[in-house]
Amino acid sequence: MPLSDAIPALLVLADGTTYRGWSFGATGTAIGEVVFNTGMTGYQEVLTDPSYCGQIVIFTYPELGNTGVNPLDEESKRPQVQGAIARNICHKPSNWRSTQSLPDYLKQHQVPGIYGIDTRALTRKIRMFGAMNGGISTTILDEAELLEKVQAAPSMKGLNLVREVTTPTVYEWSDPTTATWEFNPVGVANSQESLTVVALDFGVKRNILRRLAAYGCRVVVVPADTPPEKILKHNPDGIFLSNGPGDPSTVTEGIETAKALLSAEKPIFGICMGHQILGHALGAETFKLKFGHRGLNQPAGLQQRIEITSQNHSFAIDPDSLTDTQVEISHLNLNDRTVAGLRHKSLPVFSVQYHPEASPGPHDADYLFEQFVQSMQAARRAAAEVS
Repeated sequence: MPLSDAIPALLVLADGTTYRGWSFGATGTAIGEVVFNTGMTGYQEVLTDPSYCGQIVIFTYPELGNTGVNPLDEESKRPQVQGAIARNICHKPSNWRSTQSLPDYLKQHQVPGIYGIDTRALTRKIRMFGAMNGGISTTILDEAELLEKVQAAPSMKGLNLVREVTTPTVYEWSDPTTATWEFNPVGVANSQESLTVVALDFGVKRNILRRLAAYGCRVVVVPADTPPEKILKHNPDGIFLSNGPGDPSTVTEGIETAKALLSAEKPIFGICMGHQILGHALGAETFKLKFGHRGLNQPAGLQQRIEITSQNHSFAIDPDSLTDTQVEISHLNLNDRTVAGLRHKSLPVFSVQYHPEASPGPHDADYLFEQFVQSMQAARRAAAEVS
């Protein structure tokens, strides 16, 4: 698109810093927490990840939209971000899987974006001063007026956004990873025993559900506020606690549900917010990171094994608050030594702060799904022996 046809756009941060660029996607105004993602690819997965609800994402990779978008790469039914920030935008994508351009896709879903600004300088600012609220607008081009709206927006700390993204009704998910993308046929072939998993939806990504289905699981997805007795009525072999947006400490119903489910002694697996919810249920606390972890290159491990992981979170478990001697740290983020995994010593319960389904390593962490399946199989065998 020639700049003579481009619509001016304004970005204002809560500290008063301003950037002027050009609009892509929808026109209008969007307010949210400004964060950055360092992935060189996967922008559609980022935009549709429910964990980004309430946030405006800076894409540090300078070219955005080159491969367009397609329905198969969506992690949910629509974009979940408040807005997008890019250096350069491609209006005419070139890829055999593309069905729509990125600007048209965001316009269709009423998501504003701004491009043509120095995203390197903006990312350095966020790294230095921390994630902060900001606003993108094509209709409010007065800096002081937009700043007033930004400063009136609530902080991400203390914000419960799960209710914005959780499913309103119970549903079953049966689609596995497609044969074209399946990378662990041996593990999948060895896990054909039918197992029922109830997934507590704090903002679950579709590829997580695909991996569970690929391992032979019947997946029942339930709303985040589902009480434990209703979950247990499904007679699950295991419980999955999903990823999601916002401050985990505010998701009190989910934390209480997780506590009750621990008493049932069924296998539990948590990812991202599910990891944080499980941490709270085990007596730990969480804190807000300065600028969070968002990218495809986060190393995680503890001793001999290191995994390259995909991460997307603003909060982390405080290791000093882990006072339960039956709980141990299984993984650390090796960039900043924050907690990246938990494991219960006596119960079949574990969680990770990263996304094994996102395949950044590319498949370093898929064993976690297999581990979950094996724990459910072991629990079923043990129950059969008792009966």
